[in-house]
Amino acid sequence: MSYPSITIFRDLALKAGEAILEVYTSDVFGTVTKSDNSPVTRADQAADAIITAGLRDAYPHIALVTEEQADTHDQTVQDFLIVDPLDGTKEFIQKRDEFTVNIAYVQNGVPVMGVVYAPALGRMFYADETGAYEETGPFEIGQIGARTTLRVAQAQEDAPIQVVASKSHMDPTTERYIRLYNVAQTTSAGSSLKFCLIASGAAHLYPRCAPTMEWDTAAGDAVLRAAGGQMVHFPQMTPFTYGKAGFRNTYFIAAGQIDLKNDVEPVTERN
Repeated sequence: MSYPSITIFRDLALKAGEAILEVYTSDVFGTVTKSDNSPVTRADQAADAIITAGLRDAYPHIALVTEEQADTHDQTVQDFLIVDPLDGTKEFIQKRDEFTVNIAYVQNGVPVMGVVYAPALGRMFYADETGAYEETGPFEIGQIGARTTLRVAQAQEDAPIQVVASKSHMDPTTERYIRLYNVAQTTSAGSSLKFCLIASGAAHLYPRCAPTMEWDTAAGDAVLRAAGGQMVHFPQMTPFTYGKAGFRNTYFIAAGQIDLKNDVEPVTERN
């Protein structure tokens, strides 16, 4: 199967981002709590409607998984589209600008295409079969603008590294894992932008030993891998895969070109 069009992905991300910013600037979020105790806003729902309609119109024969539609979660697929229409809803509610729109295509369990768009920051990252890029704008529907090619950094042996971690979900196991390295600085960042920071060479390592879902990571993972990075299950240290039961992620390590360590107490993975 050929890849979907990156132009369609980015156009839908731009349209969803516009709808999100309309809610963001209105301060009327319409926040409710879902059954898993996570928040959802009018912006999540508006963005989901735009992306879902666009993807189902363009690719009716490809399975679609989206965070905001529970009926898409009960599938067993290896080739599928996966969407988080507003990654970082907590950041959005707290008026922090690091929320993103995530759209990805997974083929044989591997994310091979993805768009990560941060509308409040005006940053757009994406990956397709040709590589990984940051588009520098101006962003126009139907027309890809100026862009730079992304490539991960290669850490020198024993040299200090830059670590990026979740703003909202730092846990003891992740803290212990980070201490295995000679760390120059640990930077907090929200949503899937952490993957993009590694893809651009601004950071080397992103460990996550706390719950996530596949729609949280697939688009950023696609960008990271296309930029020469690596994504592994932790503590197994095997290549990370998608299409898992319920689209729940195991713990993981995302990184640039560095030697990954595993000298930390094993963690108990979620069921």
